[in-house]
Amino acid sequence: MIEVRDLTKFYGAERAVDHISFDVRPGEVLGFLGPNGAGKTTTMKVLTCYLPPTSGTVLVDGMDVREHSLAVRRLMGYLPEHTPLYQGMVTYDYLMFAAAMRGVPREHRATRIKAMAEVCGIGAVLGKKIDALSKGYRQRVGLAQAMIHDPPILILDEPTTGLDPNQIVEIRELIKQIGREKTVILSTHILPEVQASCDRVLIIHRGKLVADGTPRDLQQSFSGGQRIVFGLAQADAVDETLAKWGRARILDRKQDGGETVYTLTSDESADLRPELFRLAVEQGWTLTELHRQQANLEDVFRQLTATQPAQSAAA
Repeated sequence: MIEVRDLTKFYGAERAVDHISFDVRPGEVLGFLGPNGAGKTTTMKVLTCYLPPTSGTVLVDGMDVREHSLAVRRLMGYLPEHTPLYQGMVTYDYLMFAAAMRGVPREHRATRIKAMAEVCGIGAVLGKKIDALSKGYRQRVGLAQAMIHDPPILILDEPTTGLDPNQIVEIRELIKQIGREKTVILSTHILPEVQASCDRVLIIHRGKLVADGTPRDLQQSFSGGQRIVFGLAQADAVDETLAKWGRARILDRKQDGGETVYTLTSDESADLRPELFRLAVEQGWTLTELHRQQANLEDVFRQLTATQPAQSAAA
């Protein structure tokens, strides 16, 4: 549905996007991640024809964004980070205006507004002014305007910014529902949201693409070996015994009352839990917990963007 090849964007002498390439398949929910200033919003603005690329090629449904800008825009719904709402308008009137601007035939506009009210859950506020709505409802109205013309592609830039936890869950469920029918690109800093909603993840750092894969694949690729959480009550000489055992290193140690919880790490692929259990029995230790800990998307994100310079994408 979207093909990006060697995309580069300069602002004067500053290179915001540096020769990135990726595809987005029809019906895919793609998480687009990166630190502030990494180039995410610039890339989205190029995809939506708000900005021209400096070099490279961007095709949407086979059409070049430079040569077929208007046709590409018709295929897209775009919710930028700051929701583009006219605060003094009544919600229904605003959506009617958005439908007209998007080229929805006059006889179909009311039907589309009714459909968006149902999908986005805004039926109760259609008669209210936008400036009287909560942040959560304003985000829903922003989603409704992005989808009013029934585009096959939806691009969402930080759609849950400023929402409370309940509103975030509501918008997340709405995005998952939309993703069953449309191609969605979602940019957000809330990584559990990406893990719960997205089929695939791209991570951009300093303008370069540094990771591309499913959340599970990225967690496995960048986990740095297995981690085991190992809790003990009233155990003696644990550090010395584990050092002699030599199969795992102590990554972290936390004391909670009479319990000590170790996080161990090992480069071995074999599951070390059975051997740790036997070691505890031999030493007379009282186990309180023993389980493997998988690196989450936040761990991967920090590993790729916090310290290392930008590199080519890892599949």
